Amino acid sequence: MLSKFLSFGLKGVDGFLVGVEVDVSKGLPTYSIVGLPDAGIKESKDRVVSALRNSGFDLPVKKVTVNLTPAEIKKAGTHYDLPIALGILKSIGKISDVSGRQTTSTAFIGELSLDGKIRPVNGVLPMLLSMKGKQGIESVVVPPENGGEAALSKLNVYMADSLKNVVSFLNGEIELPLARRRREIKDKIFKGDFSEVKGQVAAKRAMEIAAAGFHNLLMIGPPGSGKSMLARRFSTILPPLTDNESIEVTKIYSIAGMGISGIIRHRPFRDPHHTISDAALIGGGTNPKPGEVSLAHCGVLFLDEFAEFSRSALESLREPVESHLVRISRVKENVTYPAKFILIAAMNPCPCGYQGHPLKECVCTPLQVKKYQVKVSGPILDRIDMHVQLSPIKYSQWSADKTEKDSRSIRERVLEALKVQKRRFGGSSYFNAFMNVSEIRKYCRLDLECSKIMETAMDRFGYSARSLDKMLKVARTIADLSSSEEIKKEHLTESMLYRILDKRESSSLIGG
Repeated sequence: MLSKFLSFGLKGVDGFLVGVEVDVSKGLPTYSIVGLPDAGIKESKDRVVSALRNSGFDLPVKKVTVNLTPAEIKKAGTHYDLPIALGILKSIGKISDVSGRQTTSTAFIGELSLDGKIRPVNGVLPMLLSMKGKQGIESVVVPPENGGEAALSKLNVYMADSLKNVVSFLNGEIELPLARRRREIKDKIFKGDFSEVKGQVAAKRAMEIAAAGFHNLLMIGPPGSGKSMLARRFSTILPPLTDNESIEVTKIYSIAGMGISGIIRHRPFRDPHHTISDAALIGGGTNPKPGEVSLAHCGVLFLDEFAEFSRSALESLREPVESHLVRISRVKENVTYPAKFILIAAMNPCPCGYQGHPLKECVCTPLQVKKYQVKVSGPILDRIDMHVQLSPIKYSQWSADKTEKDSRSIRERVLEALKVQKRRFGGSSYFNAFMNVSEIRKYCRLDLECSKIMETAMDRFGYSARSLDKMLKVARTIADLSSSEEIKKEHLTESMLYRILDKRESSSLIGG
């Protein structure tokens, strides 16, 4: 007898409907699954058979064929266990056709334990959001642990903790509890504050600009100058996530299995170690998963000891930094993950860290310094909007009782600048860093004096066209922070100060 249940698959951050067809017929006792299943699905045979037996269902010795449709799309995950088990039970008459339950409009998600319990799975939220209002799906049965995120889809979400309860539900014998939307995850309460950072006025100013326009930032300075301290307080001046951004971030964390309990409202902050692999940073694997650049979507990716990352890892950042997307290509599928993040990088000027230090002598040879600095290639530097150099803190700055600018006051200025950008761009992708060429020409017009400054800078220092665009975007943000409609000379010259590594004498500038 043939039966059919509905479930979902994932491709990137989008879900698609999967039909689980099960046929139990006479023949040699075999169990086969077709429809491009991965290893996890193929292994479901042992889980499903044991779960059925331990739930009190007797299985006839017959041929079982499972087909996952559409057959041309690869399927991955263990969440097909539940619909496969239900398909077998319906095919042998254990689930009634007159129960009144509309299985044609209800989908089923869940991994089975050997004792018949239903275990939580990853990616439930993006699956349901993609199917909301489509294909006639009205309700879904999920494990209790996934109920909170599933309820965000606003479908009828039933929670079941065992296979036996789902069968009783479909036979009209019991009612399953409905999931309720769990509370939102509010803004993080950050322990650090910018007021705790002594000195480094230029770096704080650069971070304010970066937060206001979503610009990438590279900090260069000796050990102990405050690079990591500043970066870890950067999130305290960022605006809260919008509703659409919250959904996007929550979907990614659901796919990654990060144990979310509600919708995420704080901007992510990811700080991977420099020994991270390329796949872990960018994403990938046999069954592609989001990497750190996608987990930092709408937030911050902090790469400390920037030059210590492998050359291949740094080069792989080129596309996501520029296009805000990660494209992972496999023989049978192509997956795309969003990766719209602020890159905050920090590095020393040389291996020992003291090149250009006013008091400590650098012990590195010129060859060592060159090998260290060339790890960060020109194309990568070209894609980072702002470069800022930090100097060692003096005792007078460290011991001063002077009140430093706190995160709240900086954040207020950032939010005011964002209001200007929302009005300018209509509220969608409203950060200046995301402007395309036509928008740059429209919103970053220069007067004759500023144009001559740009011409001189390009001819003298060899700025690339991308560098000029970056400078104009940063200048636009500086003007927004100053509540200026036009980009003035002081805005443009300040933005040029943040492109020190584009100059031909960059190697000497790194060292001070």
